[in-house]
Amino acid sequence: MDSSPPAALSSLSDRPAVVLTSHLRKVYRTGFWLNQKISTLKDCSLQIYEGETFGLLGQNGAGKTTLLKILLGIIRPTAGRGLLLGKPLGDRAVKQRVGYLPENPYFYDYLTGREFLQYAAGLFQIPADVQRKRIPELIDLVGLSRAAAEKKQLRQYSKGMLQRVGMAQALINNPEVVFLDEPMSGLDPLGRYQIREIIQLLKDQGKTIFFNSHVLSDVEKVCDRIAILCQGELIAIGTLTELLGTADRYFVKVSGSTPSVLQQWIPDLEFKEGLWQGHLHGHPQDFIASLELMRGQLVGMNLARRSLEEFFVEQVSQRHPNSDPGASANVSS
Repeated sequence: MDSSPPAALSSLSDRPAVVLTSHLRKVYRTGFWLNQKISTLKDCSLQIYEGETFGLLGQNGAGKTTLLKILLGIIRPTAGRGLLLGKPLGDRAVKQRVGYLPENPYFYDYLTGREFLQYAAGLFQIPADVQRKRIPELIDLVGLSRAAAEKKQLRQYSKGMLQRVGMAQALINNPEVVFLDEPMSGLDPLGRYQIREIIQLLKDQGKTIFFNSHVLSDVEKVCDRIAILCQGELIAIGTLTELLGTADRYFVKVSGSTPSVLQQWIPDLEFKEGLWQGHLHGHPQDFIASLELMRGQLVGMNLARRSLEEFFVEQVSQRHPNSDPGASANVSS
């Protein structure tokens, strides 16, 4: 699967905004007398464009699910406003045009997979003849066996099988916008690969996909743009190239010279294994020419770009030095 962004991505702003929010805030009251306030979302302004795959990253408790539920009209914001498909958040007519997979969905466990999908289709008033064609297609699409869908009750399904049924119900109405809350949760590597393939297929069909995740490797493979939410605040947003830099960045290793001189070329300079090393800022040929004057010797130069993991940890640590970004964000799998 080619997960590189489409060429048209550079003109995203020319497309209509499917999601548009302005200064959203959410405050919950807590305590015995409800006299304590907890802000789970702070001044969130966001635009998501038609046909875009958008990933919202953050640690557990960062406010990702809160934002998603506000967009879907499940909960109301304390302040701010927003639009979904051009309508105010919570508009009932818009809900016919969106699909949603919660992080921890609850299903009627006495139903089989097919029966549950028929039930979901009935909520959208999908005609029976359309259901007969669409339900088997979705069962195949999400990688669920037809025998299990026909005969097994949902109480007998594994976590991964339930996640696949959940994805199928999110697509039952052929939605224009698909909201997925931790869609890879509980899946083995093959299941995660299949979900990424489904997201890519939906993207090829021109659908808009918004999903929350703390599995950074999955986000890096499928998203056009990402945002990082930290303790209710949006602290970074953009394409991977905008946030991580281009692939023509170089990692260099140098012997000799002095750190005060090298740091002009290598801002993140550090001394490891007897060598000065870090990411080069500047033209490689100019650096090599200047290195002789700096009495240094080039030991190695390789193309490099910061990983999403490095960027995520850096951003969260800078904003909240006492937090542990890796404690709840899966930055390695």
